[in-house]
Amino acid sequence: MANTTVAGALSIHGQNPQFLVETVIRNRIWESVFWKEHCFALTAETLIDKAIELKFIGGVYGNQRPTEFLCLLLKLLQIQPEKEILVEYLRADEFKYLRALAAFYIRMTFRAVDVYELLEPLLKDYRKLRYRNMAGYSLTYIDEFVDQLLTEERVCDIILPRMTKRGILEENGEIGPRQSRLLDALEGKSEHGSYRSRSESRSRSRSRTPQSDAGSRFVSRSPSRSRSPSLPRFRSRSRSISPDRMELE
Repeated sequence: MANTTVAGALSIHGQNPQFLVETVIRNRIWESVFWKEHCFALTAETLIDKAIELKFIGGVYGNQRPTEFLCLLLKLLQIQPEKEILVEYLRADEFKYLRALAAFYIRMTFRAVDVYELLEPLLKDYRKLRYRNMAGYSLTYIDEFVDQLLTEERVCDIILPRMTKRGILEENGEIGPRQSRLLDALEGKSEHGSYRSRSESRSRSRSRTPQSDAGSRFVSRSPSRSRSPSLPRFRSRSRSISPDRMELE
């Protein structure tokens, strides 16, 4: 049968993979024209051509009609391709809708640790996506779509399986802390600034040493004359250095 899950498919979250899509939406997908005409006998290889032709993502629209995006998602759940194939889908940078489809499937079927490790790098992808729902078309971005997959309970009218929070996985040592590009950039600047301040302080200290030696020579001869000129020199230098340090900090 065209609507049955492939033989030998593994259960996902304790049930048939196709049952991850709600019954009402699943029946509408099976009854849709796109499913009957374009999704019949699709394989993991031929499905790529259909995913490349996608023009938008979304759930249902109009008179509860499923989008082609949902149809291909259900087809992936039906044929259950191997993990290596899904990762290759995800790495296809030139085909953004294929990447979005693979991200959705990975979120629904993979373990929580694998979901975070595979999808979080996509938060750096800022390309545009067209989104279609009951209200019509709107504009979104790949990073926003992936963030929805990681944080929200329903995306594209599909209830996502529950997933362990990232903080709990970090406490259990199953996953490392999330790397922030902004934090790395700030730390890089602060380290660079501290290095400059240290180098400047060393150069100033070296430049002061011969003058201090000269001052010590004059102290032995006439202490009153040597101390009076040395104080204003030290103060004038401290005033000129402080604005530079403020800028570096």
